[in-house]
Amino acid sequence: MEKPLFPSEFMRITQGYNEGTHKNSFAIDNAGKDSGISDIYAPFTGIIKKIYKTDANEVWLESTEKVEYPDGTVDYLTILFAHDNNVDNLFVGKVIKKGEVFYHEGTKGNASGNHCHIECGRGKFSNSGWHKNEAGYWSINNGERPENCLWIDDTIKILNNYSYQFKKISTPIVEKPEEEKPIEKPIEKPVEDPKEKPKEELDSKDIFTFTAPKTDLYGVYLKENQKLTIKELS
Repeated sequence: MEKPLFPSEFMRITQGYNEGTHKNSFAIDNAGKDSGISDIYAPFTGIIKKIYKTDANEVWLESTEKVEYPDGTVDYLTILFAHDNNVDNLFVGKVIKKGEVFYHEGTKGNASGNHCHIECGRGKFSNSGWHKNEAGYWSINNGERPENCLWIDDTIKILNNYSYQFKKISTPIVEKPEEEKPIEKPIEKPVEDPKEKPKEELDSKDIFTFTAPKTDLYGVYLKENQKLTIKELS
């Protein structure tokens, strides 16, 4: 089950809910890393339910499955995005995978600088997707505080959270098991077969030694000073 993630790599909220043009709503404006145009990522796998180009290129994205809210609630979630300068690549019914860049900050509509207007609605897209509130502004149906709907994780850099407390996804630390060192077997020296030893290395004892005084025939032919040793093998 997916956990809806804050849709920008940089959280820099420049206007909170229930103030200014956000009166009587839980809308926030996020201006990303700087005054440039930052990417907006799909907070969950969702389907586009409505696009309203007449005003600020508003797009409603509804989760395809129920998601897990930070308070543990399991339900569908619909989010309204506004101010992208061009949404020609989007269409109703298009499925966007979680983490996919599908929208951008911009100044389309009533916006003085590049940012993305974000509103969360608990549950599925309903009726026209929004309504005019008591202050005269259009707000998403079933509006809910963003910090009650969206999570953050270590990939999101907090530049200004506007004092809103977003719950962080805890990433479990997986400890790698220690590598088992192979057991070193003692080197076994081969047992030598005495039969394979050279004859001079075989255990023996001298029986008789004869030194030839001169070169002559003595039963065996020996040269001067050569020795003849007769040994008895044990």
